[in-house]
Formats: sequence, C-alpha cells, structure tokens
Amino acid sequence: GQDYPGKPWSNWGDGCVADGKYYSAIGDHYALGRGEAKYGAGSALLYEYDPETKNLRALADTSEVLKLPAGHYRPGKIHSRIDMGSDGWLYYATHRGSPKAAIDANHYLGDWILRTHPGTGKTEVVARGPVPKHSIPNSLLDPERLIFYAGTAAGPDAPLQDVRFFAYDLRRRKLLHANGDGPARYMLMARSTGKLYYVPGNAEGELLRFDPSVQAPPQPTGRTLGIRAATMETPDGFVYTVSTGQRSGKAMLWKFDVSEESVRALGDATVGGQSYVASLDADPTGRYLYYVPGAHGGGYKDGSPLVQFDVRSGLRKVIAFLHPFYNEKYGLTPKGTYSTAVSAEGDKVFITWNVSRGTRAWDCCALTVVHVPESERPTAP
Repeated sequence: GQDYPGKPWSNWGDGCVADGKYYSAIGDHYALGRGEAKYGAGSALLYEYDPETKNLRALADTSEVLKLPAGHYRPGKIHSRIDMGSDGWLYYATHRGSPKAAIDANHYLGDWILRTHPGTGKTEVVARGPVPKHSIPNSLLDPERLIFYAGTAAGPDAPLQDVRFFAYDLRRRKLLHANGDGPARYMLMARSTGKLYYVPGNAEGELLRFDPSVQAPPQPTGRTLGIRAATMETPDGFVYTVSTGQRSGKAMLWKFDVSEESVRALGDATVGGQSYVASLDADPTGRYLYYVPGAHGGGYKDGSPLVQFDVRSGLRKVIAFLHPFYNEKYGLTPKGTYSTAVSAEGDKVFITWNVSRGTRAWDCCALTVVHVPESERPTAP
C-alpha cells in the first residue's frame, strides 16, 4: 500500500497477535493542507501477517471505509492499539496527521472507533467522535466485556482542550463514562478483574482505577508508576509497564500486582543510549518481557536491538541486532517502532518498523519477525 510518498509513512499504534496472526497498522501521516496524498487527505492501513504462509494482507484502508467528500478531514494515523475482541472483531481508533487539519472548517466532528473482521474482511464504523472534536491516539480493549477504553487529543476548535478519558460499551454502542485529565498515551488493564488503570498525562504519577461495575469516576490507588507502554496481564497476575524514557527521563520498568494493586520498580530498561520504549510485551509464561528501545527513530544508534528482560533475575539481554545487518543487506535502516507483539508460543516477536532507505528520519514501514532461539525461551512456567 505504500505506493505513493507519505508525510512520512509511519507506524504509531501498537499491534497484537490473535489466532496465530499478527495485526498492525501504518499511515501516510497526511492531513488536509499538507500536500497531495492518494486521496487528497490522510489515510491509514490495517494489516494481517500470517507467519505460517508468510502472507501479508491489507484488511482495511480508512479512506475507503469512511468515504468522506473532498475537503473533509480524514485521519492519517491509527495511533491506538489494535485489539481482538471475544466477538472476533479487531477494534481500533483513528488519529490526525496534523492537529491543524482537525478544525471546524474541515468539517471535523471527531475521530472514529472502527472494527474489522479478519474472517470476512468487513470494516465498519462503531462510533464517530465519542468525545466531540477529539481524536483518539490511545486505546485499550477489554475483550471479554467488550469495553473500549481511550484517551483523546483535542482538536483546535474543541470546547474541551484537555486529554479526555472515556469508556465505551461496544455491545450497546453507548458511552459509559468520560472525564478530564486522562491518559495521553497508554493504559493498563487487569483482565481478571475488569478494572482499568491509568496515569493522567504522559509522565510518572498517581495511578487511577476505573471499575466499570461501579458508576463512579476513576479513583486514586495511592500508587505511583509510569505507563508509556504495558503488557497484558500475565498468567501469574501481573502487568508490566515502562515509563516514557524521553528527554532526560529513565525508561523505568514497573511490576503491577492486579490482586493487591501493589507496585514495584524493576529497574531501567535502557541497554544503550536509547531509552524511549513505546511497546512492551510479555511471553506466554510471564517470565520474559520484550521491547525495542529508540521508538521515535533513534533505535539504530544502539543497533536496532530487540531486548529480552528476565523478570526473575532482572537480566537484560539483546536477542537480535537488526542494524547494520539490514542496512548492508537491503539498504534499509530500522529506525524505531511503536508496535511489537509476541506469538502465543513465545517463539516469535513481530515488529513493525519505521524504516529509512537513506533519508534522515524515515520514509516507509517494514515488518520483521524475530525467531527466539529455543535456548532463550523458558522451559517451565
């Protein structure tokens, strides 16, 4: 689908593995007034990769799904997570290429929650603008209860200019709750209890709890941690997070016990000079965490590493360096990623890269599958 220049082509949303296949998204980063794209505005693409057949399939193109008239805002990104619900649909949301495009003059009412069924290939709109005139860069699905949680970003003409947190009932197509001071980039969820947790903004701070079974705003837990990325709940009842690690901050790894709501710092995730981690995954046993530092383009400075963190020993180990190997073999440099996922068997790590083919930043996206040696996988839970 990258058959015309993007602004640039880029990956911003975290993917997932479901039924053995990897799902992730890229976008052209266009917006109205930023040049001529294929559709005259922004567009994003959702993909499925089957590791058994090695087939990469485009499932959805947001411009073709939305079919908006010329001169209307169209999103250039899928910046949210992509998650599979218990109903077999993939749920995700759209985000702007440029905030200047998300204005009344461009008929901007707010961004979309979408869903795609991999079996039928059908994509449909779930909701537009659940928070009016806000885009949706942050989401997390409760797959059993089918509640879509999100943090928003305000358009210039939105009456409410703060980050909004909302919960949306996908079965009833109904907004359950919305409030201000929401999470800008990521959240964590205890699937065993159905409770959703987040830290307001994008820095370390007090963890808030939202319980959908209680009709009340999010409540403080008295715990402090950072959440720029998070794992799903592991079999032993933990969720691991990593703080933002941008600028002068550390990419601190945290362990959250969902039953006790206790927090423990595990140490710095950094293995070289790059500390920004935007996707964090646990293997099926919960023993190993996987991540790629340097999300916003600096990863190659450390060799574009895939890092494995042992939660028992605290050992950080690089499983693979993808740079300079891929540059020398294919003429491309994996700069960074916002999307990684681990197979259900723990033997493969999928990475959607922002890639440079000689440009200063990046100009396209690429997919790699790192096969974890059997010796580097846990032999027992």
